[in-house]
Amino acid sequence: MRSIQRPAGATAGATAGTTAAALAVAIVLVMFVPATPLHALTGREVAERMDSRDMGETTHAMVEMRLVNARGETRTRAIEQYGKDTPEGMRNVIVFHRPASVEGTRFLTVENRGRDNDQWIYLPALGRVRRITGGESSDSFMGTDFTYDDIAGRDIDDYEYELLREERLGNRDTYVVESVPLPGTSSQYSRIVQYVDRESWIPVKIELYDRRGELLKVNRVHRMERVQGYWTIIENTMENVQTGHRTELQVRNFRYNREIPEGVFTVNFLETGRP
Repeated sequence: MRSIQRPAGATAGATAGTTAAALAVAIVLVMFVPATPLHALTGREVAERMDSRDMGETTHAMVEMRLVNARGETRTRAIEQYGKDTPEGMRNVIVFHRPASVEGTRFLTVENRGRDNDQWIYLPALGRVRRITGGESSDSFMGTDFTYDDIAGRDIDDYEYELLREERLGNRDTYVVESVPLPGTSSQYSRIVQYVDRESWIPVKIELYDRRGELLKVNRVHRMERVQGYWTIIENTMENVQTGHRTELQVRNFRYNREIPEGVFTVNFLETGRP
């Protein structure tokens, strides 16, 4: 999910995807608005426009996270997100500040162009940094409805795209694009259907189907605004429709292109909390 706006989100080829900053990032999707196309787009072209959006050089966000179970019981967390675009790929850090049970947990994703991404997590209870292995990619990230794979994002070239239709969703005109993993691509999803806003190129709804072809999760954008000229997701929800559990994210503060020390995007920062 690029920055925690790509976990869930982003393209199937580029979801953080969603996530945070799916979460906040692979969880907060941002971009400038390109010109309206004069011809019908293919599914691949829509995916490329999402993947190539300008997200600025750095991002910094404070986010409130709510975990809501099927009975309506809620747990609230406060997280901070740092993101940086580099020639090698995105770097994203998520820091948990509250409650005390998760305070000090820090998570780093390093995107590697042309090969698997790297992820590490520091858990205060263990007192050490642990690398996330490929076998954990479909596991829940810190009890949320985002997986480690959602936050890491996906390579656009690992999927085949089809434009299913154009659809009015709420007050937005969208392209509905289906993404299917190519043979040999490891994916927890059999297909992903994205409703991509034609103005901002943000997927305002994402349907994720499990390996049996059944709908597993739905990510919905409830509110987005321009921040410093960039379209930014302010509120979104990832819901597991099979369990009734959902993760709600609300951005409290978001800043682009502020100076962030390089040391933030290191394993040492995970261990010490100092850049």
